[in-house]
Amino acid sequence: MSRIGKQPVPIPSGAKVSISGRDVVVEAKNGRLAYTHRPEVTVRVEDDKVIVERRDDSRTARAMHGLTRALIANMIHGVTQGFSRELEVNGVGWSARVQGNQVALTVGYADTRFVEIPAGVKVEVQQNRIKVSGPDKQLVGQVAARIRAHRPPEPYNAKGIKYADEVIIRKQGKAFAGGG
Repeated sequence: MSRIGKQPVPIPSGAKVSISGRDVVVEAKNGRLAYTHRPEVTVRVEDDKVIVERRDDSRTARAMHGLTRALIANMIHGVTQGFSRELEVNGVGWSARVQGNQVALTVGYADTRFVEIPAGVKVEVQQNRIKVSGPDKQLVGQVAARIRAHRPPEPYNAKGIKYADEVIIRKQGKAFAGGG
């Protein structure tokens, strides 16, 4: 039995979960998220808790059991509290700014790089910090990863765009041999 899948997901006050067929819809103050679960599992709401059960013990059903429960828990957390990722831009003269529905990155290239901000995601820039937030955990992580991909941190000078909680292990540069 999946240890994660068998735990019921509590529904906090202010959140509403509705299930019709295989569609699960979660609504609260931060928005509305929908998910269509796989047929190997069943989802039901009982006593302010979401319960996920699998139909049989096949390998796919066991895999989908914990996954479905985790995705529904993330949806509930997202619409009630939200998710966020912070990034730091490190480099001399490097910057980021929000222009309409895009993030403009000036990170050492000859041109300015742009990253689209999808609907439902909010991006704020404060000096060299970029904060990506929204109710959908996967979408927030994807936007943060797309921003970081334009200039990942490098270990020699620690320049680049890194997650705020990421630790860059520095490498020593080339050591030149003394006289011979």
